[in-house]
Amino acid sequence: MLVLKRCAIAILLAGSLGAGPALAETEQDAHVTIELNAVETVGDACRISFLIQNGHDSDISQAVYEAVLFDTEGRVDRLTLFDFGALPAARPRVRQFVVPGLACASLGRLLINGAETCTGEGTPPDACTRDLELRSRTGVEVLG
Repeated sequence: MLVLKRCAIAILLAGSLGAGPALAETEQDAHVTIELNAVETVGDACRISFLIQNGHDSDISQAVYEAVLFDTEGRVDRLTLFDFGALPAARPRVRQFVVPGLACASLGRLLINGAETCTGEGTPPDACTRDLELRSRTGVEVLG
């Protein structure tokens, strides 16, 4: 009987110890997702629309990404900063940027070069870049 009790205690302890890494893995899986959702010509400018989601447990108070815009032939057109502002935890946001002098039809690729700013109380220093997920619903490729 004593052996059965010891086995039961050992199984319970092993199960509770096993739960620790699973929780840590969940926290490590948290990341920001940026989707290039639409590009639209507005006069002599291109309006670029993003759907962005902060998958972390804490709010990001300011997220600014450096982006490189490439033309359809692969040449760098310009470097720019996209200020996505505040990103509440686990809530999607749409942000639009009008890029003057850019024809949407000439935009071939968009490279997220890194985070210029990523701040927030309780936000890890690499919250905006670690495991950054990028995708596009347009013909413009998004890289990072």
